[in-house]
Amino acid sequence: MQKQFHAVNWNNVKSDDYVMVFWEQNLKQFWIDTEFVPSKDIKVWNRLSQIERDTYMKVLGGLTLLDTEQNTVGMPKILDHINDLAKKSVLSFMGMMEGIHAKSYSTIFTTLATKEEIDDVFDWVAENKYLQKKVSIIDKYYRNIETKKDLYMAIVASVFLESFLFYSGFFYPLYLAGQGKMVASGEIINLIIRDESVHGLFGGLLGQEVYTELSKEEKEEVDNLVYCLLDELMDNEIGYTQEIYSGINLDNEVKSFLKYNANKALMNLGREVYYKEEKINPIVLNGLSTETKTFDFFSNKGNGYQKGKVAPVTDDTFAFVNNLLNK
Repeated sequence: MQKQFHAVNWNNVKSDDYVMVFWEQNLKQFWIDTEFVPSKDIKVWNRLSQIERDTYMKVLGGLTLLDTEQNTVGMPKILDHINDLAKKSVLSFMGMMEGIHAKSYSTIFTTLATKEEIDDVFDWVAENKYLQKKVSIIDKYYRNIETKKDLYMAIVASVFLESFLFYSGFFYPLYLAGQGKMVASGEIINLIIRDESVHGLFGGLLGQEVYTELSKEEKEEVDNLVYCLLDELMDNEIGYTQEIYSGINLDNEVKSFLKYNANKALMNLGREVYYKEEKINPIVLNGLSTETKTFDFFSNKGNGYQKGKVAPVTDDTFAFVNNLLNK
């Protein structure tokens, strides 16, 4: 019998359904890298020390690798195993944005560095054992989806990537921008973080839905696997952090930041926090909050460009989307 194909019918998706909420939020947040002028940072860039510039380039290189994985493997593999066509559409849009994120780092590179310096960074990314291990771990879950349990763990891996693993790279741009340095490039990073916060929330809700479809035995198994995966990723991330940040004496602060965001990732999945709360650098924490900004998502762009007001993603969003899910 010939397979029957279906068209996505958005008329059947209610306006207050969380899928519609995330579709509209993603559309409101849409941006492209060419809307920004990172050349404004050149004078500041030239005043940074060599080790500061090296750290900045490397963290952006690492972020580019993660976005490339999410754009080309993560989102496509997961959406291929989601039946709901509207949810597929949201995942597809978010996957496209991961590609824009990856390109935006190259826009910053091209502005600040020579071709030789840029090539050196990408060679370093390809050889760095921590980055390669990180992506290898996540990639394994994406490429081995056969059962509902496999799908759940792939979504968990995706949420850990979006809500936790990116943040070792985000720390330094936030740290500098919060001190009035590399502000134009930091504006791009800020929009990427806003995207990733929405991606992590949506992935977490999908994960919670799939979890309800597992048997009692499968739930017990994944409950253990989630924390085994988190421990493995955290151990690797601590090694990466020490390598990248110890030269500028920020490694301990970044480690605290990692635990903070790992707990956020677990919250996205509807799970209890795992790590003890530690003090987070207030400059960086301020950079994560859209409520503390004097501009909305797009009002700080050049040439008066503005796409309209967008409600910031806050902790209250967690309660909102979970209420939608539990209707």
